[in-house]
Amino acid sequence: MGKTLELEHVSKFYPGVVALDDVSFSIEEGQVHALMGENGAGKSTLIKVISGAIKPEMGNIVIEGKHFTSLTPGLSKEMGIGVIYQEFNLVPTMSVVENIFLGEKIGNQIMPNFGEMHRKAQEIFAEFGVAIDTDAMVSELTPGKQQLVEIAKTLTRNVKLIIMDEPSASISVADVQTLFRIIGQLRKKGVTIIYISHRMEEVFEIADAVSIMRDGKYVGTKAMREVSRKDLITMMVGRELNESYPVRPQEAGGCVLEVEHLFGNGDRDISFSLRKGEILGIAGLVGAGRTELAKVIYGAEKLDRGKIKVNGKEIKIRSPHDAIVAGIGYIPEDRKNEGAFLEFPIDWNISIMSLPRLSKGMVVAVKKIDELANQFQKMLGIKTPTIKQYVKNLSGGNQQKVVVAKTLATNSNIIIFDEPTRGIDVGAKQEIYQLMNELIKKGISIIMISSEMEELIGMSDRIIVMHEGTVQGELQKEDFSQNKILEYASGL
Repeated sequence: MGKTLELEHVSKFYPGVVALDDVSFSIEEGQVHALMGENGAGKSTLIKVISGAIKPEMGNIVIEGKHFTSLTPGLSKEMGIGVIYQEFNLVPTMSVVENIFLGEKIGNQIMPNFGEMHRKAQEIFAEFGVAIDTDAMVSELTPGKQQLVEIAKTLTRNVKLIIMDEPSASISVADVQTLFRIIGQLRKKGVTIIYISHRMEEVFEIADAVSIMRDGKYVGTKAMREVSRKDLITMMVGRELNESYPVRPQEAGGCVLEVEHLFGNGDRDISFSLRKGEILGIAGLVGAGRTELAKVIYGAEKLDRGKIKVNGKEIKIRSPHDAIVAGIGYIPEDRKNEGAFLEFPIDWNISIMSLPRLSKGMVVAVKKIDELANQFQKMLGIKTPTIKQYVKNLSGGNQQKVVVAKTLATNSNIIIFDEPTRGIDVGAKQEIYQLMNELIKKGISIIMISSEMEELIGMSDRIIVMHEGTVQGELQKEDFSQNKILEYASGL
């Protein structure tokens, strides 16, 4: 088989940053080729170069033997390249079939041939072995089905190479297996897949080969059968990470948060407690009501009935402001839409919730804002040339660190981490875990919602498991097991 894609000495520079540094490697036709690296390694920039979104300063992009110094989005599509981003590029208010053929000409200039469009879309879904109503509005679909619409949209053209950016980040376990089955079908047809993921178990299951990037440089390519998990981690971070989950020796203290018979936001009759210096894990399948619970406690959604007590005193939380005053912070799962202000700089993001103590009357102390932002930038290792950098220009992991910094800056004593390491590389995960342990040592208490079983078991002191909006069971550390958690999560 030949090579679908070759990169020759590709470089891309931004002010103060070398995003891609002399990158050269190739991808075989009909291969599932994983691309891995820490956040900020250059993966996103590389995708943009291949898709024609940005122009490299030097180097060549070779597609099936044809050399290009740069591509445009139109030329990239013409050459058979499709990209499925982590944030779906769909119009929620349009139907499935309208999204699939958006920008395509099916029929004449005056009247599209909707019958032909529906036939072609249904043909693609039938080949996938999935049932999706092509008349349905995209907003009505689950994330897993929205992803299939994205794939179908890509396949309406003569696609040869599909780039999938964190495709499993927001879909259920069952949807991931459907995705893998479809990837297998595409591979048999000779379609090449670049699969970008931080989840190593997926890479070992689905990929034929893996290329590693670090700090904008190409590190190497390995066949999956020749490489171990430890090898990949060492290649990605440039050092060995011997402990996945740091040891936390101290005992938890007294009760700091009590939730009694909580009803709200779809959840019902939920009771649990949180102790000082404890990490309480919340497990459950997609749709179990975990994030819904977090939003009620934080005041982002209405509490219908029940009690929330902090340090033994019942408090009324009607808004996030009430929660912050009570010492409760929340780091949301959806950092792009709920956690960070992408169009504003890092220092503004970190300080925005702490302005009352950084101001005198109506006058904001700019020096204090800079000091606060610099303090957390150094503490969390946010990779940026300046704290004046816009958050939208940061990698996913560094965006997450900005959201963490914003919450920590409010001096919260109770912090809810909702999927704290989703979309974050192994090195940054270690930094988040170490940070959580440092917070625990300071007496801060953490509620951690996570869909990663190893993370829950490795980091939690206790775990409560939710199923269909209620607590199904609770496990002490000595009783942790994947089987028991899945039993509770499935309602068994």
